[in-house]
Amino acid sequence: MKTTINCFVPYGNAECVKATVAGLRECPMVTKIFLLASEENVEAIEGTEVLHIDTLTSSKTMKAIAAAADSDFMLLYTKNDTLVPGYFALERFVRLATDSKAGMMYADSYLVVDGKKSNAPVIDYQFGSLRDDFNFGSVLFFNTADFKKAAEGITADFKAAGLYDLRLRISRIAPIVHINEYLYTDIAAPKTEDGESHFSYVDPKNRGVQIEMEEACTDHLKAIGGYLEPKFDTINFDKGDFEYEASVIIPVRNRVRTIRDAIRSVLSQKTDFPFNLIIVDNHSTDGTSEAIEEFTSDPRVVHVIPERDDLGIGGCWNMGVENPKCGKFAVQLDSDDVYSDENTLAKMVKAFYDQNCGMVVGTYMLTDIDMNMIPPGVIDHKEWTPENGRNNALRINGLGAPRAFYTPMLREIHVPNTSYGEDYALGLAFSRRNQIGRVYDVVYNCRRWEDNSDHALDVVKTNNNNLYKDRIRTWELEARVAMNKAK
Repeated sequence: MKTTINCFVPYGNAECVKATVAGLRECPMVTKIFLLASEENVEAIEGTEVLHIDTLTSSKTMKAIAAAADSDFMLLYTKNDTLVPGYFALERFVRLATDSKAGMMYADSYLVVDGKKSNAPVIDYQFGSLRDDFNFGSVLFFNTADFKKAAEGITADFKAAGLYDLRLRISRIAPIVHINEYLYTDIAAPKTEDGESHFSYVDPKNRGVQIEMEEACTDHLKAIGGYLEPKFDTINFDKGDFEYEASVIIPVRNRVRTIRDAIRSVLSQKTDFPFNLIIVDNHSTDGTSEAIEEFTSDPRVVHVIPERDDLGIGGCWNMGVENPKCGKFAVQLDSDDVYSDENTLAKMVKAFYDQNCGMVVGTYMLTDIDMNMIPPGVIDHKEWTPENGRNNALRINGLGAPRAFYTPMLREIHVPNTSYGEDYALGLAFSRRNQIGRVYDVVYNCRRWEDNSDHALDVVKTNNNNLYKDRIRTWELEARVAMNKAK
């Protein structure tokens, strides 16, 4: 019997749609092509049917697609550009979906913008790949039976999180598989006058969108045994004998332009407790070490140069925390950044006692190098709620700043010796059993400039970073599932 494919294509740019349909019709397996239209007056292109939807990402749309499909496999295109399938690409999807028993597949691709072609590789899906912005590329290929089964279980009426919800449901039914082959090309549609593509389905900065995504993720965690109830271990802040109540820790390498500002912002803090500053200088060569020495006449400044030469940011943090001069609470400050005012340290320490938490996350404002606010401005990460923050933390990609830790607990957990994701790993580890405290006042200026470590990353580095963070999520999720089973 002939294997069949139904294709679902959003109706955005008319010329792009026509070109996409023409390319899909070249594959003899394609039996039906549905145009997903949010406007009523859309006419079908020859050889297609119109399926009216509200948004591409809604629960209603997922159910409508499931009801319309009558094929063995389904292809959902998620862009308003021109899709050009590779040579025998759909046949390749079918073969590998059959062999792997995948519920959903996706592949690497090419992207053409203004005539310039580039590679658009994506990363493997994991147990912990719970980010709602996980990049699958623009082509999602489904086993229709699995898609229908997942859609049958949908009970929510999400406007934005429907596709995300469906993807999580499919992952509980069958594998989600990455084909690391370049199987198609996206040719970008012309931009409109306002510089945006023809229409956008979801604004990820919208709070309503985030609430929907959190609900879908929480339901998934409950279904797989990874959900943690809002019950936290009590912390007694009486471990150890500390000379200082708090230590600010700055790992630094070659930041002569900014390190003095960071140091001054610490030394200007006003508190009713003793504190110090531990700077772990990772073999700077640009004058940073000499700049730090300008401040060492102040007994609060501890300048550490490691003997080791294999330390990332996390390793430098471990060296600072293990220093005998480290205080009861260790508070983060990056060498690029500054505290917003002289009360930051006091507010962060107070939160430990008020909220009985092992870790505190503050609120920061994005600024340029001269401390002028830049978009999107204040970042408060309100996902960290006492009720569901540690579950939602598995979905989001960052924790906020500054971070602070109860030193005896941090000495037990240790910081991963990496220079990316180490703070996120700590947040997940601390939140497994303990409350994460929050300070919603803006206490930190996160400065963006050309030498930031995350400035203008290429696709390979971005993919490596995302792959590592998904591994962190996977490890943490596996630990939480095991912890729940042991109860």
